[in-house]
Amino acid sequence: MNSLRFSLRQLEYFVAIAEAGTLSGAAEDLRVSQSGLSQSLTDLERALGAQLAVRRKAHGVALTPTGTQVLRHARDLLRHGEDLANIAAGGDSLRGVLHLGCYVTLAPTTLPPLLESFGDLHPGLRIDFAEGTQDVLQRRLLAGELDLAVLYDMEVQPEMARTVISRARPYVLLADGHRLANEPTVSLVDLAAEPMVLLDAPPSSHNTLAIFDRLGITPEVRYRPKTFELTRALVGRAMGYALLVQRPANNRTYEGKKVTIKEISEDVGDFRILLAWSKATRLNQRAQAFVTFCQNRYRRSSAP
Repeated sequence: MNSLRFSLRQLEYFVAIAEAGTLSGAAEDLRVSQSGLSQSLTDLERALGAQLAVRRKAHGVALTPTGTQVLRHARDLLRHGEDLANIAAGGDSLRGVLHLGCYVTLAPTTLPPLLESFGDLHPGLRIDFAEGTQDVLQRRLLAGELDLAVLYDMEVQPEMARTVISRARPYVLLADGHRLANEPTVSLVDLAAEPMVLLDAPPSSHNTLAIFDRLGITPEVRYRPKTFELTRALVGRAMGYALLVQRPANNRTYEGKKVTIKEISEDVGDFRILLAWSKATRLNQRAQAFVTFCQNRYRRSSAP
């Protein structure tokens, strides 16, 4: 067997250079000399027999196609290296960093309980999370920048492995004084002629419009806010109704306006919430533990 001619430290330095985009920025992040960092990159390229980056004076560092491929595998190796250190240290508590992504509208209600509960089990573990749209999060998973991501089961790429961790039923959000606010349920047909506030954060907006399309209804979309709270704020001011999924415990908008959640009388089905990761990546110890934790949590919540 041929011995490896590069070290984990060299891989760590290479990842830092790629993420910073400049040698100087990476040197500052790592608190090492720029010359030492540059030499480490040269030694790694020599060991691998390939150019990983183009160093352009005053323009930073650009990865070559080979460098982009190596970057994804380097991140994977570094995370599994942390697993080895954790195993060698003994004990059941995980250490290191778990890189978690979450779809932007799911984050406020889904992330906090997961972070708190999993963090209580593994106090030595740090969870770095990133919010984003589904397409951006999936690109970051494939690039190795994230270990896992919480997504809706919509427009998920075939390169993603996934497991269901929750389900949510869509509802209609109305202003407190709306004519249907006191009804036990609300029909989307009865709202068709009224202005709609459509949360325009794909793929949620695509799926919302698909629900209306299946029912043969054409909604009167008046506003297309990009954020969940602006959507609720517009509804709170009686500027339209909205169809949403996430259910905050508070029935007030940021302005203090009261809003009302109403169940939909038509059969609109449930939305599945997933934990996803790249099929090309073998889950490290921390990521696998988080997957198992979420699966067990979902089974307990679904039990009769």
